[in-house]
Amino acid sequence: MSNLKVIQLLPELNIGGVERGTKDFSKALVEKGHNSIVISNGGIFENDIIENGGRHIKLPVHKKSLFSFFLSKKLKTIYEQEKPDIVHVRSRMPAWINYFAIKKLTDKPILISTFHGLYSTPIYSQIMSKVDHTIAISKTVKDYIISTYNLSEDQITTIPRGCDPEVFNKDELSTLWLNKWYKEYPQTKNKIILTLPTRISAWKGVDSFIDLIAILNNNDFHGLVVGPTSKSKEKYLTKLISKVLNLNIKDKITFTGSRNDIANIYKFSDIVFNLSHKPEPFGRTTIEAIGCGSKVVGWNHGGTKEILEKLYKDGLVPLNDIIQLKETVLKVSKNEYPYPDENIYTSEKMIQETINLYHQLLNNDS
Repeated sequence: MSNLKVIQLLPELNIGGVERGTKDFSKALVEKGHNSIVISNGGIFENDIIENGGRHIKLPVHKKSLFSFFLSKKLKTIYEQEKPDIVHVRSRMPAWINYFAIKKLTDKPILISTFHGLYSTPIYSQIMSKVDHTIAISKTVKDYIISTYNLSEDQITTIPRGCDPEVFNKDELSTLWLNKWYKEYPQTKNKIILTLPTRISAWKGVDSFIDLIAILNNNDFHGLVVGPTSKSKEKYLTKLISKVLNLNIKDKITFTGSRNDIANIYKFSDIVFNLSHKPEPFGRTTIEAIGCGSKVVGWNHGGTKEILEKLYKDGLVPLNDIIQLKETVLKVSKNEYPYPDENIYTSEKMIQETINLYHQLLNNDS
């Protein structure tokens, strides 16, 4: 297969699943002998891209402003100089700037978009469908694109997200980590650990998780909510903490805030949850936790349902059925209860399927 020159286009390179995925994909492209260029406003992953053999072109494509459209001229010039085979857009504002840049090109690259979420229908989001081909990160997202935008099934390829087995694996926890953890959180010692990994947001199901801990009137369990709180969500966090106090369960649940040792926390947990009220486009934490050998329980919809149907049917619970959630936890948390199947959603598989799609589209085009 011939070498490719791929340009990925996204707003910035700061913390987030899309950003991390772009960085990892750029590295994989270079390792497989392809040319990788990322265009963004830069950020913390910029150096990683360069150190891993890719190139980064800084352009403020992140600003949701009419002035951003003037950047399409600059982008067109970059395309004329670089002559990419593939332009892969991963976000809506850059997709708009790109649309006007590519329109004026005589020699056009193949244009691909990835729908990383269930984008709403306004004209602003439709731009993600004005491409040669679209990648959906799950069947949930594919069905949504077909029903919301004017795309046929053959214009969309489903390539699920994947996680890195080098990070999310079943290696044993070190005594050093455990000692440090127990020093920080002595309340978790000798407990059955139930973990909700999520940023603090109303639709992410922290509320339901608190209800679950409250009705598990059993001192064997301890709940962990692991993830950041943005400035705009601090009021909501205060509300959640008040709820915990009112239910008199403050010694049964811990909010850890943001942590950079999430893989170890998955390994430490007996059950990891995904309780988002709105369907998850994919459910990355679900595969990460399964990769680390944890049991996973989640509501029966969206990407979480897709993953658990394949890897751990016993963890599926009807949406918002808190009583059934409690029953499932009591059953699944037992040591002798079966564990999920091996995780099949790996980053290597996702990367290979994406590169295969590039070649396929280029062959069809030639």
